[in-house]
Amino acid sequence: MKLKQRVVLLAILLVIFIFTKVFLIDNLDTSAANREDQRAFQRMLSGLRVALDPRLEHTLQSPWEIAAQWVVPREVYPEDTPELGAVMHAMTTKKIIKADVGYKGTQLKALLILEGGQKVVFKPKRYARDYIVEGEPYAGYDRHNAEVAAFHLDRILGFRRAPLVVGRFVNLRTEIKPVATEQLLGTFMTVGNNTCFYGKCYYCRETEPACAEGDIMEGSVTLWLPDVWPLQKHRHPWGRTYREGKLARWEYDESYCDAVKKTSPYDSGPRLLDIIDTAIFDYLIGNADRHHYESFQDDEGASMLILLDNAKSFGNPALDERSILAPLYQCCIIRVSTWNRLNYLKNGVLKSALKTAMSHDPIAPVLSDPHLDALDQRLLSILATVKQCTDQFGPDVVLVEDRMTLSHL
Repeated sequence: MKLKQRVVLLAILLVIFIFTKVFLIDNLDTSAANREDQRAFQRMLSGLRVALDPRLEHTLQSPWEIAAQWVVPREVYPEDTPELGAVMHAMTTKKIIKADVGYKGTQLKALLILEGGQKVVFKPKRYARDYIVEGEPYAGYDRHNAEVAAFHLDRILGFRRAPLVVGRFVNLRTEIKPVATEQLLGTFMTVGNNTCFYGKCYYCRETEPACAEGDIMEGSVTLWLPDVWPLQKHRHPWGRTYREGKLARWEYDESYCDAVKKTSPYDSGPRLLDIIDTAIFDYLIGNADRHHYESFQDDEGASMLILLDNAKSFGNPALDERSILAPLYQCCIIRVSTWNRLNYLKNGVLKSALKTAMSHDPIAPVLSDPHLDALDQRLLSILATVKQCTDQFGPDVVLVEDRMTLSHL
């Protein structure tokens, strides 16, 4: 064989070798990542049941100190949380030492300070479990049980971006009124034999109070994030106008995602993928009201999108608001880890997992069966949407590897 032919042959063999090596390494890496996703899913399933137990492994720390140490830029609580039940037990049983009107917002809530100085947000029950909220997908009062269910769905999806939430019964006469500020106390009233309050907020009205059954009010408490992690508010790029007859740009511009990708913080880092994770989360719970979102301050787009204020969810199990998925079907990208987790939850696993996760909550049953059934149906719609994207653009474009190392130091 001539020297020139040998050189050409060697060059061809070298190219084949390099291609094969890269292909094998890529597949090995992907396979290893997928195996880790599967293991993480199994760990999640094994830890679904959270018994509200006051015992702590670290007896020298309060539950509030433990929960505060969990918070890092990319998660509110870690995957392995043996003290989760103790923290949630404290949230639902610790003495209330102060009660005030809720922080700024459109909906009724109260800010409570629990023994040990921990702030929590209390949202009262406004609807029975089987009540159907008609009208727009963001209509109606906040749903306290939606906050509880959304927190556990966040655990199941493996996002860990929602603050801790648990149900709680409070006695308005003996637990709240004696420690209430004058501003909150001035909104209390008696309707029939029931103690009620209407609080202070944009839509709070004396004619629309939240009422206990007698003195006992059911609600949810959300753990306030540590003050050392101040929040920054952002307008959601797929937010609604809330004006009849006026569409947001994303509602008529099919190339809208291309424009979003050119603006900070969506032009680099994990934020756009967080937006798409959140769209999936919101579609599952039926939340079409995420007009703004929060992240930690001064993060330059590196920290997570925090899943706060999920109470405009689980209003109508028969309503599947597809527009919530706009970030997904317009951008046609999704994290591989999210895609894997969604596939593991098919065939009724999601409904069963959420039912199990919520079974120990003090206000269980948290959701009615139609809402649980709706979750499984909406999951199929999400999977079908991703398949349409992969059919059009190919899986290499749609499925994005974005596995950021999470520091617990």
